[in-house]
Amino acid sequence: MPGWFAHETAEVSKKAVIGEGTKIWNHAQIREEAIIGSDCIISKNVYVDCGVRMGSRCKIQNNVSVYRGVEMGDDVFIGPGVCFTNDLYPRAAIWDEDRLMRTYVKDGASIGANSTIICSNTIGEHAMIGAGSVVTCDIPPHALAYGNPARIMGYVCICSKMLDETGYCGGCGRKVGI
Repeated sequence: MPGWFAHETAEVSKKAVIGEGTKIWNHAQIREEAIIGSDCIISKNVYVDCGVRMGSRCKIQNNVSVYRGVEMGDDVFIGPGVCFTNDLYPRAAIWDEDRLMRTYVKDGASIGANSTIICSNTIGEHAMIGAGSVVTCDIPPHALAYGNPARIMGYVCICSKMLDETGYCGGCGRKVGI
């Protein structure tokens, strides 16, 4: 018996690697060679493509599509309905592995509901992407970015509160280098 849980309707490839304590819920699909860390939550109707890498303690909400080429760090939050892309110029008739573009979501980053993450970008450590955003460029650590296209509107602490212009968090008192 594995040290992780999958709902009876989930489809988990025998060639996927799932970490201890991870929970995979209704109608989720985990493809071959995906690697999911420990203590993650993969919610209802999530698709995790071949070769996706996900750290530990990630929370992936309902109806998220994580396509091949995405790599996530630890403690990443992905809101409902988020979609990652992996080809900048998609055409069904000419797909091959050379077209695959990588996307990185670093430790502690959060992506709001119904956002689209265009491939070949990096979302930095503890960055926060607002709901409904379209990320078309790299987002630096601790940045708060939102809109279409997403633009940096400020910076946030690890605790998610806004930082002042000196990098001080009035919420928890941390000083963050930005």
